[in-house]
Amino acid sequence: MGIRTDLAIENKEIYDSKNPGVGGEKVEIPGVKVKENIIFQGEEGQKIKAVRIEIETDEGSRLMEKPLGTYITVEVDGLENDDPDFQMKDEHTAEAGTKFLPFRERIIQAVAAELTALLPFTGERKILIIGLGNEKVTPDSLGPVTLRHIKVTRHMFLLMNADRDEVVSCTSALAPGVMATTGMETAELIQGAVEITKPDVVIAVDALAARNLDRISRTVQINDVGVSPGSGTGNMRKNLTKESLGVPVIAVGVPTVIDSRTLIMDSLEKAAPGVQNMLSSGGNAEAWDTMIVTVSDIDRVVEDFGYILGDAINRTVHPGLIP
Repeated sequence: MGIRTDLAIENKEIYDSKNPGVGGEKVEIPGVKVKENIIFQGEEGQKIKAVRIEIETDEGSRLMEKPLGTYITVEVDGLENDDPDFQMKDEHTAEAGTKFLPFRERIIQAVAAELTALLPFTGERKILIIGLGNEKVTPDSLGPVTLRHIKVTRHMFLLMNADRDEVVSCTSALAPGVMATTGMETAELIQGAVEITKPDVVIAVDALAARNLDRISRTVQINDVGVSPGSGTGNMRKNLTKESLGVPVIAVGVPTVIDSRTLIMDSLEKAAPGVQNMLSSGGNAEAWDTMIVTVSDIDRVVEDFGYILGDAINRTVHPGLIP
């Protein structure tokens, strides 16, 4: 009865809890580099932190239980209390003149900066943006909601017969839905879109599963490895990776659910072994595999992060459109 999470940072936390160092010091994982950066610290308890985890060896991959690659986590504290109309003073420009930045704007800038580090702008790159998930199921609708805010430009490139542009990328977007509503494998539809648009890179946006309930409204994960569609809601489909699609895949996700089994196990991590064994061998063991838990305001969480991710992706692929 294991703990399930899609977040590399939580895999690192699990490893740290099982391998405590001397005097409370964290133990370095062979073949894994971890770098933390505080991006913003506000007076109202608002905070943005980026954690970059690079898995460079097979040993590191085994210990982290994640494929080789780069995983970036942007952690946000205070968004749930943010008023979109409330503006905070930007201390970096206060002397030159009064300038105000909403906290949400700072989050978008942080996510865009991390995305740009993985995907620097070039005027010739073609990009396919995939919004994974089921729009009719709120915790699984992050991908389609994000696509509402994406600026697609491929049709204009075709109209102008252009191969490049100095300020925007040639972008197309697809919300493939889920197999229950289309009758087709999500990966098959995406493969068809890849053959049509011939992108240089795919950006896939999807809902994820977390271990810790607090991460549902506070976390964005970006990686250059790919994604398993439906992983957040437990409906695992074919992986979307460079190997399966033939082009690099950058995955962007936000945890929206917790597997009920994981929630129980995490809560009882320090309980007596007999209690854990009873749960793992109970008559309702199969039921735990089909139940997921989310927060009561998940609709707001999805709308907030759909806007944040959409705007951050736009700024990454269309830097010339930044106001």
